[in-house]
Amino acid sequence: MNNNVIYGINGPVVTVKNADCFEMMEMVHVGAQNLVGEVIGITDRLTTIQVYEETTGLKPGDPVTGTGAPMNVLLGPGILDNIFDGIERPLKEIEQQAGAFISRGASVSPLDPERLWAVTLKVKPGDRLEGGQIYATLPETPIIEHRVLLHPNLSGVVKEVKPDGEYRLHDVIAVLEDDLGDRHELTLCQQWPIRTARPVRQRLTPSIPLITGQRIMDTLFPIAKGGTAAIPGGFGTGKTMNQHQLAKWCDADIIIYVGCGERGNEMSQVLDEFSELIDPKSNRPMTDRTVLIANTSNMPVAAREASIYTGITLAEYYRDMGYHVAMMADSTSRWAEALREISGRLEEMPAEEGFPAYLPSRLAEFYERGGRADVLCGAEGSVTLIGAVSPQGSDFSEPVTQNTKRFTRVFWALDKALAYARHYPAINWINSYSEYFNDLDPWFRENLGDDFVEFRNRVSALLQEESSLMEIVKLIGSDVLPDDQKLVIETARVLRVGFLQQNAFHAEDTYVPLEKQKRMMQVILYLHTKSKEIVSHGIPISKIIATGLFDKLTKMKYDIPNSRLDMFDGYMKEIDDKLGAILP
Repeated sequence: MNNNVIYGINGPVVTVKNADCFEMMEMVHVGAQNLVGEVIGITDRLTTIQVYEETTGLKPGDPVTGTGAPMNVLLGPGILDNIFDGIERPLKEIEQQAGAFISRGASVSPLDPERLWAVTLKVKPGDRLEGGQIYATLPETPIIEHRVLLHPNLSGVVKEVKPDGEYRLHDVIAVLEDDLGDRHELTLCQQWPIRTARPVRQRLTPSIPLITGQRIMDTLFPIAKGGTAAIPGGFGTGKTMNQHQLAKWCDADIIIYVGCGERGNEMSQVLDEFSELIDPKSNRPMTDRTVLIANTSNMPVAAREASIYTGITLAEYYRDMGYHVAMMADSTSRWAEALREISGRLEEMPAEEGFPAYLPSRLAEFYERGGRADVLCGAEGSVTLIGAVSPQGSDFSEPVTQNTKRFTRVFWALDKALAYARHYPAINWINSYSEYFNDLDPWFRENLGDDFVEFRNRVSALLQEESSLMEIVKLIGSDVLPDDQKLVIETARVLRVGFLQQNAFHAEDTYVPLEKQKRMMQVILYLHTKSKEIVSHGIPISKIIATGLFDKLTKMKYDIPNSRLDMFDGYMKEIDDKLGAILP
């Protein structure tokens, strides 16, 4: 008989008195409905449990049962093209069983145990297997091969192997004998605790860019594969839209999208859009390489805290197969608010703005699980982490934004003024930064030539100079500026409107290859250099503007298809001809 019963209930926090059988971080079942919970505090008198489901209806005296294992997720085929909640419960399956609203204590296997998979065995009796090595493969979706990995904590000699064929999730396909002589049955799946990082053989330098096709990101503020980035911005500045563009176009193999505490209608829009999106690389539905974790603001707050760890564990699992994974967390501010609420119920001492004192270390734990690595199966994989931050009132000095800045190396600061002016992506080129230049510049030089880095530096300098000049213009107007400074403002306008602004709904402009980005910079800077020569001869800038070249260059992103880069040569010739005609 179970003598461990509920003593007190405070929202999602439940206490049990005089229990001595629970372990720290153990997964438990609470109440008659077996609600999922986790032990987060133990004293000689009280055990504190965080419940991941709605606690309405629980009462003192209800039973609490331990599982003997930490909070974990089931890893195996069937994760892709699925939608989970924050504790890896499949929402499609629950909907079929219980309707549109999730019933509490819903006990559904995260992955379909009855589905048959066409398995190809990669080992034979007598082979030695080390932890993390591949012993079988199967087509999980038409574009992603699932590589079945040995649990990282196991190693030994293969004793039995089943023939290739169709198997279910829990069918035994091989038997392994470890060094102690114990036999282990190998299936298509394994459990892994969500708060423990999966091991790798060696971490690698983030020296390859994650190519996004978004000009301001790829050129001015690049991120590496295995890098970390923050997208902070107030309401309506386009955080979710930017993450959609990255999910659709970045050159990662697999996308993990965690909707953490966002509005339910926004999340349902994400689900609808992702189900309709066609992957531009394979012409297959985007869902073939996407996992969605939906934990909206009206779902239990404790599960919101767990959803981030569930997402990163799934990402690490596919990294360990040798895939490049990009994980979008939307938004880490809502996750931090969940930490704050639970911390308040535990009566912990609050730190800045009521957030718990351990907020920085939790953020560090999360972002440190990203990275590019030589994984245990002998391949190379990466997890790129892109976290949206929603500071109240667009105040970037609040604790979540400031602490996120400490642990991420790319900061894409969204600007409310740009968003309201319909300039998208609304990334402010003055406040944003990337710390990956030293790591990535060798790759850019090797693949795009030295001039790509030179062009980027010149573009950044022009935009910085324009920012300084606009302070003067606001005070005394632009008429008093000399022509060479007016030229800087005119060129910067072309850079802002023609290069940094990008139209996600235009077929040619939604994704731009790096070579075209380079040629666009080259043409704009060529016009600037030639115009500067003419201005130095005392010819007024108004004559250069009258040629219409500046306006033409703002539209070249639409006029030059991605497949016709030769057209840039015609633009260079036109600049020579029209500006040559001005010179005396």
